[in-house]
Amino acid sequence: MRTREAGEVFGPRMTLFADVLSVGLATSVACLPLVTAPAALSTACAVLRGAGQDRPVTAGRYAVLLRKRLRAGDLLAGAVALAGLLLLAADLGLAGAGLPGAPLFAVAAAVIGAGAAVVGLRACGRPESVTDWRAAVRGAARDAVADVGGSGLVLLAVATAALCAWMLLPLAFLVPGPLALALTAVDIRRSAAVLPQ
Repeated sequence: MRTREAGEVFGPRMTLFADVLSVGLATSVACLPLVTAPAALSTACAVLRGAGQDRPVTAGRYAVLLRKRLRAGDLLAGAVALAGLLLLAADLGLAGAGLPGAPLFAVAAAVIGAGAAVVGLRACGRPESVTDWRAAVRGAARDAVADVGGSGLVLLAVATAALCAWMLLPLAFLVPGPLALALTAVDIRRSAAVLPQ
């Protein structure tokens, strides 16, 4: 950890915090078309991963990397994620309509939705997601089962992001940054645990 340089108002930790918020705001803007959400979150994770390698964590670097990312595979990943969310919402809506067996079905749908969200979010945090979504999803599915603690951390990060956005609506535009940081940290934690073996 470097020390504060002459003329620097805040230390390096505060600088990273500000960078995370600026990347979060850029990610929110990039997610507005909805089908770009996985690519936007994956790019945020890649930019934040670079902080450990002394690469700049800025909204400008984020925009440059995202521009290279918007390929057919990234848009297809976004379409699949959007279709999954719409299907889950429709299933939960039908369960709330009072159909027979609805409470059990609602629980099953929520568990399946949470599992899919963990795998999808962990895939966004993996470095492979920058070039190969299939490899990222396969690795994330393996990690979701093998690293239950990390999957719990991902769910806690999502719950915290949702709570922050619910408590103060303007925070909704900043939460993708801390969420991307959490996803990156979970992936780095998993990678560090696997390496010594």
